[in-house]
Amino acid sequence: MTDATPSDSTLPDYDEMTRDIADVPAVEVITTVAVHLLSAAAVNLGLDKPDSEHKDLDEARKLINALAGLVTASATEISSFHAAPLRDGLKSLQLAFREASLVPDEPGQGPGEKFTGPVYA
Repeated sequence: MTDATPSDSTLPDYDEMTRDIADVPAVEVITTVAVHLLSAAAVNLGLDKPDSEHKDLDEARKLINALAGLVTASATEISSFHAAPLRDGLKSLQLAFREASLVPDEPGQGPGEKFTGPVYA
């Protein structure tokens, strides 16, 4: 009968495969998370391709709120160099959300606007 458990020599060495999280600068972690939130929100707004079948405004609202909170809270920690493009992307998502909504939110009530203030075109 063979042992189904792989031997130690066949297991990957995760220490060599991954960077120690302690070595990753905070700005890199924050911007990476922000880009993931931005990308996921864009897909849920249907911005990934024309006639996208992935449109889900409820999910997009949640992601935009999370992104707005992260960008607002971390802006002073990650410098304007990193925060400015994230703010621009966030504003673009907020405007796209307003445009995609059948019944747009009142100014200041849209996704993330409790963190950013009202967003106008």
